[in-house]
Amino acid sequence: MTPPRIASLVPSLTELVVALGLGRYLVARTGFCIHPIDVLRSVPKVGGTKDVNLAKLRRLAPTHVLVNVDENRLDTVEAIRAWGCDGGDRDANQANAPQIIVTHPASPEDNLALIHQMLAHFGHLDGVAQRAAALTVELQRELDLTRPDTRPERRVLYLIWREPWMTVARDTYLSRMLAQVHWVTLPDQVGGATGAARYPVLTGTEPWLAQVEVVLLSSEPYRFEHQHFEEAARLCPNARVHLVDGELLSWYGARAVPGLRYLRTLADATEAADAITRAEPVSADPAA
Repeated sequence: MTPPRIASLVPSLTELVVALGLGRYLVARTGFCIHPIDVLRSVPKVGGTKDVNLAKLRRLAPTHVLVNVDENRLDTVEAIRAWGCDGGDRDANQANAPQIIVTHPASPEDNLALIHQMLAHFGHLDGVAQRAAALTVELQRELDLTRPDTRPERRVLYLIWREPWMTVARDTYLSRMLAQVHWVTLPDQVGGATGAARYPVLTGTEPWLAQVEVVLLSSEPYRFEHQHFEEAARLCPNARVHLVDGELLSWYGARAVPGLRYLRTLADATEAADAITRAEPVSADPAA
């Protein structure tokens, strides 16, 4: 059987491909596919997730292209599909049309199905089934340990951009990841399967901002730093502000395993800080 030639147009999927032992079959990646760099350094880049260099990708002749509903553009996928019927000898051109594997994990639990999806395409290759089984066990263990019913509810604003402020709708992977520790994202809004509504823009005057207890400043796609704490504090005056690792919280696939551990650590730290605040004595002396 001819070995596959895999192009991954999604960082999370690229990392998963390598974790499953398929790194040697990768022939293309995006510039955002950076983990694990020691494996990916020699894999050609074909632009970004939203601006794929289709001509270069086609020259690399992939047999499989991995995409995601949220991260890649529909017109990119349609253009790749058209490689098999773009004129001339249809049969000859069909050989140039790779199989497109469309993914859309919408919650941490969906990673289990994502692994099975990869197995369906590549499970016949040496070592893939064994690695997939081990990753499934690890993931299920972390899911079992990360349960909302063991945590107090927190109203959370997760910021992914500034100027303008942007956050996440409740039906995104990221919001459902946070829900694993009973962190409920605001606003109470769903965005649908695709489109801009999945990432609401804030004016900064929304009344519910006063209800936010925790503001999380992500390291990606906007790289928030400590200098942005004051702005975030003004936005949500009753909230604690934290910098968080956006890759660990928003990447799916293999990254979900350390991501769930990291999320529990964040929740533990927040609960500990709240306990200290509640235990602090209140002085009767206004000058104290």
